[in-house]
Amino acid sequence: MKKEEVKELPKMNNYRELLDYVAKNYSNNIAYKYKENLGADPVKYVEKKYSQVVKDVKALSTALLDLGLKGKRVALIGENRYEWCISYLAVTCGGMVIAPLDKALPDKEILSLIKRSEVDAVIYEKKHNELFKKLKNDNEINLNKLICIDATEDDSEVIKFEDLLEKGRKLIKEKSKLYDEVKIDSDAMSIMLFTSGTTSAEKIVMLSQNNVCSNMYAYQTHFRIRQDDILLSFLPIHHTFESSITILYGFYSGATIAFCDGLRYIQANLKEYEVSIFVAVPLVLETMYKKITKAIADQGKTKLINTMTKISNTLLKAHIDIRKKVFKQIIDNFGGKLRMVLYGAASLDKDTIIGLNNFGINSIQGYGLTETSPVLTAEAENKHKPGSIGYPLDNVEIKIHNPDKDGVGEILAKGPNIMLGYYNDEKKTKEAFEDGWFKTGDFGYIDDEGFIFMTGRKNDIIVLRNGKNVYPQEIEFLISKLPYVAECMVFAREESNTDTMLVAKIVYNKEVMQKDYPELKEEDYEKTIWKDVKEINKNLPTFKHIKKVIVTDKPMIKTTTQKVKRAEEIKKTEKELQKIEK
Repeated sequence: MKKEEVKELPKMNNYRELLDYVAKNYSNNIAYKYKENLGADPVKYVEKKYSQVVKDVKALSTALLDLGLKGKRVALIGENRYEWCISYLAVTCGGMVIAPLDKALPDKEILSLIKRSEVDAVIYEKKHNELFKKLKNDNEINLNKLICIDATEDDSEVIKFEDLLEKGRKLIKEKSKLYDEVKIDSDAMSIMLFTSGTTSAEKIVMLSQNNVCSNMYAYQTHFRIRQDDILLSFLPIHHTFESSITILYGFYSGATIAFCDGLRYIQANLKEYEVSIFVAVPLVLETMYKKITKAIADQGKTKLINTMTKISNTLLKAHIDIRKKVFKQIIDNFGGKLRMVLYGAASLDKDTIIGLNNFGINSIQGYGLTETSPVLTAEAENKHKPGSIGYPLDNVEIKIHNPDKDGVGEILAKGPNIMLGYYNDEKKTKEAFEDGWFKTGDFGYIDDEGFIFMTGRKNDIIVLRNGKNVYPQEIEFLISKLPYVAECMVFAREESNTDTMLVAKIVYNKEVMQKDYPELKEEDYEKTIWKDVKEINKNLPTFKHIKKVIVTDKPMIKTTTQKVKRAEEIKKTEKELQKIEK
């Protein structure tokens, strides 16, 4: 490996500096790799070098400025693709404000966000064509420039992305200085992000380029991406976790980013692109890990794997690492080249963390919020504590507010990555801070080694009649270990005027149930699952006992990053229960 691949990355204040840095240092590296036409036979791969990316960003930015968009707001919506990435950089490097939108949102919500963010232009895919043409003609909305990424037909209301890119190239050839004359204010609002709304209506988070750049700079003390790494872009690209780590930190590090073909193709893509770093969410990793451990058990190799794990872990203490050789067959399930998994959005099951690390795949938990650009804490490549959310990044301060007798309280944060505030909402912005500290809304505690353990969302904590607090995530972790559990949620119901009942809603994997319990009919699954939950109850204090289970194979309501929308799911479940009880 080249020396420059592992040297410390310099501090960046904005994306313009980032673009200049990659142009100088990674010119001949492959920045992006993807398939030209999904499903085509034979497969044709497209590779974009950093030198080409920089040219395309400058050309597109020049063309956008020529449209009169300097200082304006531009919405961006689409799949994980090359055009999305260069659009994001072209807008921000040209001194415009980017507003990434969730491609999975219904039209009604897209309309609301376009209106509230007051965008002047939108870059989108043609499936949204009719919607944006309609919005453009709405007098109450600022939208006046429509740029379609994959437009092929001429339309007087729509600008073709390719035409715009070509126009930018022509302007630069004619010595246009539009791009060069833009001065970036690193601390001004440059990114408008919409919170996922798991507990309340979406808020518009205002971030500066320095917010995000300071966060990226701090990653390298916890985990390093190398120039020879290949990352798979799989999570929704508009989400700050994916865009900050895979897209921006990967770019900053000179690595290659490959675009995933879709959820069903993750394992195939890990293999064909020889992915070495995978940024994921727990649900995906747990599903993959459960399949692998089940296959091991079905082959009668669990005892052998456990023995080899003990041997390899003993040798590891002597700095002899044989995991990649011993567990090659298992690692091949993840593509064969995977060396590191970075995950966030929710906590990963402890058994999965330990299992992946035992196989030689370094799993690193990160924690943060959209409002914090996004990472506040993370484990490090050589510093782990399974079950924790790591420890603070070098430029982040964390404290526990009003801790109880067990040291549990709300997690507060300070640092250069903390948002500027909520757009057009001074009241919510003030409510988000306590004496200059950002209130995360998450509860947790710090152990004597500085690792932080999260116990749950402030809004999720169940306060019983006797005053005791129940953190539902703690019980959910235990239930999720059952092999057939796809997902679960613990919530409270008022059983009477004097008592609160804890209920567990469990979504089971139908295939696993059919394989493990072939003698059972589907209507008998609840009895078997309830029996297992009662066993879990035996190891919990009485006040944490589950008193009722709801069993289904229907997935819960989730955000695009696979976080359960608890408030919506509880409301839906309550209605279902009320119908049954009538």
